[in-house]
Amino acid sequence: MPDSRIINVAACLVAACLVATVMLAGPAYGEEAGIFDEYRAMFGDDNPAIFVIDEGEEYWFALQGPKQASLEACDLGLGPGVVEGAYARLPRYFGDVDRVMDVEARLRFCMQELQGRTPEEVDDHPYSLRGDLGTEMEALVAWLAEKSRDLPIAPGQEHDKEREAYALGEAVFYYRAGPHDFSCATCHGQEGMRIRLQALPDLTTHEGAAVAYSGWPAYRISEGVVRTMGWRMRDCFRQQRFPLLDMGSDVTVALQTYLAVTAAGAPMAAPGLKR
Repeated sequence: MPDSRIINVAACLVAACLVATVMLAGPAYGEEAGIFDEYRAMFGDDNPAIFVIDEGEEYWFALQGPKQASLEACDLGLGPGVVEGAYARLPRYFGDVDRVMDVEARLRFCMQELQGRTPEEVDDHPYSLRGDLGTEMEALVAWLAEKSRDLPIAPGQEHDKEREAYALGEAVFYYRAGPHDFSCATCHGQEGMRIRLQALPDLTTHEGAAVAYSGWPAYRISEGVVRTMGWRMRDCFRQQRFPLLDMGSDVTVALQTYLAVTAAGAPMAAPGLKR
């Protein structure tokens, strides 16, 4: 197990102090400037996610599971063990499972195949709760995303199943249901929408999708942990009062495919900073 979490706790405390400082000194509630833009400027390049990235690298090389194996032979789409640029090319089709996968679904597969870990073990706690110190999955995703930083988003769309995933993701994005009759497009289908202090990007445009997608995974200021895009999809469903998405499910992968294709060509900027 990585031992850098004590440092991460210190980073969270610093983050909390900075948030308090900005909220006291920043603009009034609802003003266009936004206190979290000032917060990001105060942090500069010192994103607390750097500590989680270090943990992710340790997890990648750690010997785990009944097979006492690392993830070094995991094929993320560019060949076994190739991590540079792999995240930016996801989601994509994998012939060994005959399906499209996002990074979390692929890591889950590798943990089981290479390390001999059970689905129950891998799925038990993939995302941290508020106040947690982060999970293995979050750390691995942060590290892999950093290995694609500044590279263009380029999800696969050559295979029929990749195009099917995009079509499903687009359909789900506009699907209205639940007690509030919401869809993803309700909040993310037009310009100028806001919720609390946060501007909501229009994810139907390249510009909006690029800003949103390129910055995930991200250090979540309000929670003091790194969150993944898979978690973001699940939490959006929770807020819409939909059934929660399973990690790496077809719907999760499809939504990410839709966003990644819409954002294609923009440079990856993850791990980012989010409200």
